Amino acid sequence: MPRASAGPVPVVVMGLGVIGQEIARAAQQSPEVELLGAIDANPQLVGRPLSEVLGVAGVKGKVVGTLEAAVGRRKGVVLLHATGSRLAQVMDQLLEAIGLGMSVVSTCEELAFPFLKYPELAQKLEDAAQAAGVAVLGTGVNPGFVMDRLVATVGQACGPVRHATVTRVVDARDRRESLQRKVGAGLTEDEFFALVDRDQLGHVGLVESAALCALGLGLDCDDFEEEIVPVFAEEDISGGAFPVKKGRVAGIFQSAVGLEEGQERVRLELTIAVGADDPGDRIEIEAEPKLVVDIRGGVPGDRAAAHMLVNAAPRVTAAEAGLLTVLELPAGR
Repeated sequence: MPRASAGPVPVVVMGLGVIGQEIARAAQQSPEVELLGAIDANPQLVGRPLSEVLGVAGVKGKVVGTLEAAVGRRKGVVLLHATGSRLAQVMDQLLEAIGLGMSVVSTCEELAFPFLKYPELAQKLEDAAQAAGVAVLGTGVNPGFVMDRLVATVGQACGPVRHATVTRVVDARDRRESLQRKVGAGLTEDEFFALVDRDQLGHVGLVESAALCALGLGLDCDDFEEEIVPVFAEEDISGGAFPVKKGRVAGIFQSAVGLEEGQERVRLELTIAVGADDPGDRIEIEAEPKLVVDIRGGVPGDRAAAHMLVNAAPRVTAAEAGLLTVLELPAGR
């Protein structure tokens, strides 16, 4: 059975991209976890001291290529997983970890609420986790916090909710180059929509956040709609990983709407663009009383996501076995 840990929870990190490295650094700083090591498929990283890869002195261990090599015979290890956004692409990794008796906390956006789009894969994970006595969770800043869990927390302070609107604006200049590319910065309009049609552009997980938001507010949404359109540069923009010329795509505006019998109950609006004005997060809940929460500048994406995973690790070891959502985590530490 899952249990509360008597000491720091042993963790390993899988995936040493920008986010994975942030997670490893956050784990090294946390008194609640013990960083055992890291796994990555890149042969140029395997065998290197983890302290060298992270640029942090005092980090033990080397980068290895397999989960078994990282875990050894240790029990109760939590996998901090950061290799992909699409559930189907990471299923084998998740199932391998579960098979080794590991709980999993993952950045995979579609894992935040997998029953919405992938009920069969979700049930497979649920059954495997239940059989192994471990917990599996998808989390991060978005999905996982700003546009779902935080909204549900705010909604605890009011009566029945009529409607919720959440807006998040991110200036992509302050984020990693891969994110700037992911939102289409520098593309023409035709190039942008060609990649959207191939499902290769945009933020993954917004509709999952909408479903979690509705669930957390007690709204019975029976349908969800999503839209993505480009944001264009009104002037030449510098300061990011690469310059964006006037008239080219600067990023995305993406929305997800939750409907109940055709009536809108939840609206999430996300802008991620190079040079986006007035970055920040805003939650508006139409209820009695009406509540509005503003986070000036917004929650920092990469660093906050890393701490979300690390802080969740001790919580999942104490949780019931199975496939969890962030709504099932305790609010505090």
